[in-house]
Amino acid sequence: MKLTKTPIKDLVVIEPEVHGDDRGFFFESYNVDKFKDIGLNKAFVQDNHSRSIKGVLRGLHFQVYPKALAKLVRCTRGQLWDVAVDLREGSPTYKQWFGIELSEENKKMLYVPEGFAHGFYALTDCDLQYKMTGVFNQEADSSIAWNDPDISIKWPLQGEPILSERDRNAKKLSEVNLKF
Repeated sequence: MKLTKTPIKDLVVIEPEVHGDDRGFFFESYNVDKFKDIGLNKAFVQDNHSRSIKGVLRGLHFQVYPKALAKLVRCTRGQLWDVAVDLREGSPTYKQWFGIELSEENKKMLYVPEGFAHGFYALTDCDLQYKMTGVFNQEADSSIAWNDPDISIKWPLQGEPILSERDRNAKKLSEVNLKF
C-alpha cells in the first residue's frame, strides 16, 4: 500500500498493491494492520455505496462536531473527480481544497479526515464506495455550497452539473455553524 500526502494536512491518497493477471485482479481495499502501519489507525463502522450518472455533483457534505467522521472513498465503476475541503478552524489549511480523479482503472482511494467536507463530480456513470468512522447522524449532517466563492473549487464540469435540491440550496461556509 502506497501512501501519498497531499498539500492539506492529514488528507492522504492511498494506492493499493494490485495483483493482476489475465483472469483479472485482486487488491485489499482495507486491512486494519496495513492501515495502522501507514499511520491510519481508524475503526470504520459504516460502509456506503453511491451510484451517479455522468454530470452529477454531490456535496459538499460533512457532519459537524462532535459527530464529525472520517471517510475512506474509492470509485468502483467509471470515474469521478473527488474533492475534500478542510473545515478545521485553526488548521493552517483551513478552507483549502484538494481534488483528485478516482476511477475503477487507477484504484486510488482518498482518506478524508474528520473535519472535512466531501463531494464529487461524476465524469462518467460511476459508483463510489466509502467507509466511515462514525454512523450517519441526521442532526449532525450539514453541507456547504459546491460553488462557494470563498473556497473556489475548480470543478472539471462538462456542462451544468446535476444537483439534488439539498446541494442546490446549500449555504456558503460563512453561513454554516461547524459545531453544535
